[in-house]
Amino acid sequence: MTDQALPGDGPGTAGPGPHGTGFTYQGAAPELIVVARAEARLRAGAEGIRSAAGSDISALSMFLSDEQLALEPLFGHEERLRSAVPLQAEAGLMGTMPDLSLFYRVRGGGERGQELTARLAALPEIETAYVKPGAVPASMPQQRLEGDKRLKEGTPATPDFTGRQGYLNAAPEGVDAYWAWQRPGGSGDGITIVDVEGAWQLGHEDLAEKLAGIVIGSPIQDVAWRNHGTAVLGVIGGDRDEKGITGIAPEAVTAAASFQGIGTAVAIHAAADRLSAGDVVLVELHRPGPRFDYADRDDQRGYIPLEWWPDDFAAIRWATAKGVLVVEAGGNGGESLDDAIYERRPDEFPEGWRNPFNPSNQGSGAVLVGAGAPPPGTHGRDHGPDRSRLSFSNYGARFDAQGWGRETTTTGGFWDQPGDLQGGAEEIAWYTDTFSGTSSASPVVVGALASLQGMLKAAGLAPMAPDRAREILRTTGSPQQDAQGRPASQRIGNRPDIKAAVTRLLPSAIGSGQAERYWDELLPYPHELPPRLRLFVAGSWRNLNNPAPDIRQAVHTAFAGGRPDVRVWFSDDEVVGLVVSG
Repeated sequence: MTDQALPGDGPGTAGPGPHGTGFTYQGAAPELIVVARAEARLRAGAEGIRSAAGSDISALSMFLSDEQLALEPLFGHEERLRSAVPLQAEAGLMGTMPDLSLFYRVRGGGERGQELTARLAALPEIETAYVKPGAVPASMPQQRLEGDKRLKEGTPATPDFTGRQGYLNAAPEGVDAYWAWQRPGGSGDGITIVDVEGAWQLGHEDLAEKLAGIVIGSPIQDVAWRNHGTAVLGVIGGDRDEKGITGIAPEAVTAAASFQGIGTAVAIHAAADRLSAGDVVLVELHRPGPRFDYADRDDQRGYIPLEWWPDDFAAIRWATAKGVLVVEAGGNGGESLDDAIYERRPDEFPEGWRNPFNPSNQGSGAVLVGAGAPPPGTHGRDHGPDRSRLSFSNYGARFDAQGWGRETTTTGGFWDQPGDLQGGAEEIAWYTDTFSGTSSASPVVVGALASLQGMLKAAGLAPMAPDRAREILRTTGSPQQDAQGRPASQRIGNRPDIKAAVTRLLPSAIGSGQAERYWDELLPYPHELPPRLRLFVAGSWRNLNNPAPDIRQAVHTAFAGGRPDVRVWFSDDEVVGLVVSG
């Protein structure tokens, strides 16, 4: 176990909030959750509570009546949930599954949630009860510099901002979305993604092509929440056109699920229930954890991923058992999730609960995402070495991958204000350069996964299962880098590299052979093309774009020697690997 890492000074250590201070999202309400004992076989309906096992539940009924409370099955009708378990088990997807039929939400408790937990847990039919703090987006708005704001008024059309989206570029800077778009299915074709959070601007001008709308819940009526959700959808599925930005997987269908009024676990479960194996649920929320006794904090210190709470874990586990990929923001608490504090079971949690952040325990199956620094100089700012952990990002052995945690250009405004890249009176045309946090990192990873799933589907192959997706993210990609006070041993994982992942997932798409001759194209034509080193391999010319000087020199030397030994790996006409031996 490791200790919590405290923020330091310098690049990559800026505090949260629009001005480097604190900030608060409105409308995030606590949830009071009850876990029933399995032997009681409780059934809740319009007529009240009963026991399918014939147990005497008079004490529970009296308590609920006296306190004017109601128990509501968290995930739906108990019998339907129980009958669905064997079907998933037969499919070999289950492992040890939480029993969703045991979870209930308490209605009518108002502000008395904490007071009611002990009294509910003392009833014979109830195993335990606990309060979940309000969930909020895992974003970290950074200070907007004077002169950054650009207004739409007087502009005939939104400019093309894709040149500012470095995360689309080739690895290691980005995930290589441009390369993926040239491959069948690589734009996320045939994949559906549901974003679980609070609100979105669904009328945004750059989200028109593949947005399916809200599948469950009522959006929170708050501009900061809308800006956040809009930014997430833009990173994943912004329209590919001549204006604004383009998402990593622009042909994927995106949809939204709001947790307002129904709770986070219900929203996750309902989103996954509408999807098929290989589709994706993105959880863009985090909560205050045990470090500061679950207290709300404007600086988000101590905030952790949702899977810590038993009902959220159960919902995520159910989704991944179904074959749906779940990608979860790792949280902005600056926490080591390997810390011993997370091994201590909260008194209110069920006896069988185990720390989900410990890889030795059964996990939720979700992809957990940390926030890494973009390349220094992006948008004129320096957050530390490229792919180093940003100080606010949680970290630990549980983390699978990282995305850009600062300078993420996308749709939506700046925090609770108009866009810093393009603002003005029209919210549907706001853009930002400063989307941040594990909230901006997670949709980067989702976009890469959707691209890979689309390519598998186009090739007639089965999509990645959740465990396979986590393995690919962990064994490919651009490695995490050290920063002063934030070594790579504080794990947030690699930045995805779609091209590298394809060599593992679609080996038949990669050919290889010896280069027979070469052509160094210093001045390409048309001029829009990059400088290329062209190698004749397996009967065709293959292109290595923007070759590094040492690679170019090595190839020159090998052929000048008269007996070249240049081994090339290629996808279509593009070189993806090169070894020069002589």
